[in-house]
Amino acid sequence: MRLLILHDDVAGSRRPDEADTMEQVRFVSEIAASLGHKVSALAATLRLDQLQKELECRQPDVVFNLVESLDSRGALIHLAPSIVESMRFPMTGSPAMAIHTTSSKLAAKTMMRSADLPTPRWICADDDSDLPIQGRWIIKSVWEHASIGLDDSSIVDAHCPQELRESIEARRDALGGEAFAEAFIDGREFNVSILEIDGEPIVLPPAEIDFSGLADERERIVGYRAKWDAESAEFRDTPRRFVSQFAEPRLMQTLNDLTIQCWRLFRLRGYARVDFRIGADQRPTILEVNVNPCLSPDAGFLAAAAHAGLAESDVIRHILAAAHQPLTLAR
Repeated sequence: MRLLILHDDVAGSRRPDEADTMEQVRFVSEIAASLGHKVSALAATLRLDQLQKELECRQPDVVFNLVESLDSRGALIHLAPSIVESMRFPMTGSPAMAIHTTSSKLAAKTMMRSADLPTPRWICADDDSDLPIQGRWIIKSVWEHASIGLDDSSIVDAHCPQELRESIEARRDALGGEAFAEAFIDGREFNVSILEIDGEPIVLPPAEIDFSGLADERERIVGYRAKWDAESAEFRDTPRRFVSQFAEPRLMQTLNDLTIQCWRLFRLRGYARVDFRIGADQRPTILEVNVNPCLSPDAGFLAAAAHAGLAESDVIRHILAAAHQPLTLAR
């Protein structure tokens, strides 16, 4: 096939999360070429008219969508795939509507709440209610992913709603312009990847973030340094480990069921990842749904696939095959 890899324009960027984009492009290009496909790549910019012209000129058999943002703005993540869909080119991963809905953490949480899926309660900066706010909160970006702007100072204790709203406002710029507060669950964290194989969503082995090596004064979170700074203590002290389904069968089954329910609710396709926290009550709650999990060789998605016995070429082959599958609801 003629395969076009569509990705963020990260030329000149020194941010490690953006630099990782080109590592994904390299990896997907090499694997796809080894499978016999003719591969090219294109950076998506705000010039959507140019994107349309390039698609018309290149006529790809499939577009491999790696776009995370436009102009470094996560809120625009859905625009490039929307152009691809409007021109009726097959595209890897989830449809543009699912990309838009899941990338807005507030929209995703609202949908999960409506579907009775467990997700931590939240408060927005413009929420003028006087609901009780006992407990700790984490200030998060509405649109940006990759733990951008997230560190230990993101965890706050507020004594009244106004104080919490002020904390949200104070961190807004560092979080891409839109932020909210989510009830902080101090407990275990799991990343559960899912891959569509022959039209069926297959849940891969869940990965748990091991916080046991963190110093007592550190917050049990995966902040930006823990995710991207390989020389930092946060990175070193938060490794992933895979939990056998036989060790905690009830928990593993619950994670599996909730992941499939998210796949169904948001009408996902191809591949995705669902992130969970588990508090003292041992009940998993859904933090967010990531429809573009990182495909770098050292990232969690490929680690989960390898743990399930899938080769890197198998993963790319299944992702490409799903691009031609009609969108159906998981059973």
